[in-house]
Amino acid sequence: MSLPPVEIPLGAMRFNSDSQKLEYWNGSAWFQIQTFSPNLDGGARAVFHSGRIASASDKNNIDYITISTAGNAIDFGDSSQSTESNNTSCIASRIRGIYGGGYQHPGGHHNQIGFITFSSTGNSTDFGNLTQSRRAIAGVSNATRGVFCGGLSPTNRDTIDFVTIASTGDAVDFGNLTQARQSGTAMSSPTRGVIYGGYFHPSYVANEFITIASTGNAQEFGDALDTSGNRYNPSGISNSIRGLVAGGIREPAQTKYIESYQLATFGNGIGFGDLSTNTRSKNGTASPVRGVFAGGRSPADPGTAGIEYVSMQTEGDAVNFGDLTQARYEHAPMSNGHGGLG
Repeated sequence: MSLPPVEIPLGAMRFNSDSQKLEYWNGSAWFQIQTFSPNLDGGARAVFHSGRIASASDKNNIDYITISTAGNAIDFGDSSQSTESNNTSCIASRIRGIYGGGYQHPGGHHNQIGFITFSSTGNSTDFGNLTQSRRAIAGVSNATRGVFCGGLSPTNRDTIDFVTIASTGDAVDFGNLTQARQSGTAMSSPTRGVIYGGYFHPSYVANEFITIASTGNAQEFGDALDTSGNRYNPSGISNSIRGLVAGGIREPAQTKYIESYQLATFGNGIGFGDLSTNTRSKNGTASPVRGVFAGGRSPADPGTAGIEYVSMQTEGDAVNFGDLTQARYEHAPMSNGHGGLG
């Protein structure tokens, strides 16, 4: 029997067995989660913003791919600032991709927010400022709101702030994480943002979540597949149903395994497959059907241009997609087809 409306928490999700659709509760009624196929050059677009190369110098180039079509990345434009972009948070709507925070050489931590428009190539544009200068932030978003979670400046932070994606301006306070963290990753559904892992030496950091449409503090979500230690500098991607976490550092070594989460539940991670190599900072994004992981750094390779992909619906190892325009790591990926958009 269904719960009375007053007992249903905002952002709750359910599978409607009559309509065979996933639905979410907006506070007064159940709404169907819509799926879509953005039509830019034949499909959803992934944009990779700036990053670092093996010499540890920052890059300000931006390139992109069409997620549905394997091949090499194409030049998009340049960033308004050069940042160490694993240490930058990315969020996106169907129209606009936004990056916030990071670390500049020289200059240190900053609070700048910039944006690009997916449908047109070109340089990024100033958006506003975060509430706090920091890097190594995890970002989640739906079609309306982007949320920046945690970070480092100069110590681990529990800060959460947010912006309305369609309008430029400074970020506003959202709440706090359950535990200060940096260098984790995140996954989004249309209602929920899940923050995974991060650096909090030496203890394990539990996963947590927020309801994107409402402000407030984060809550515990579930455990990683392996809770023997921290996992940080991984890549998190999602469609509206499933989130994946790939690569990163499981102290003391880098890893290549991919684990899977059902975003509508509070369950623990399960095995999905592997990346081609043990790697960290191989950041990625997704469309409703395909997830891509690009660049990265491994013990044998101080910076790679390789892009690989997985099918979001089926378990399995990642396979070759193409190459970025330049080998780099700690870049910031964004997509107009990610899970927070339905």
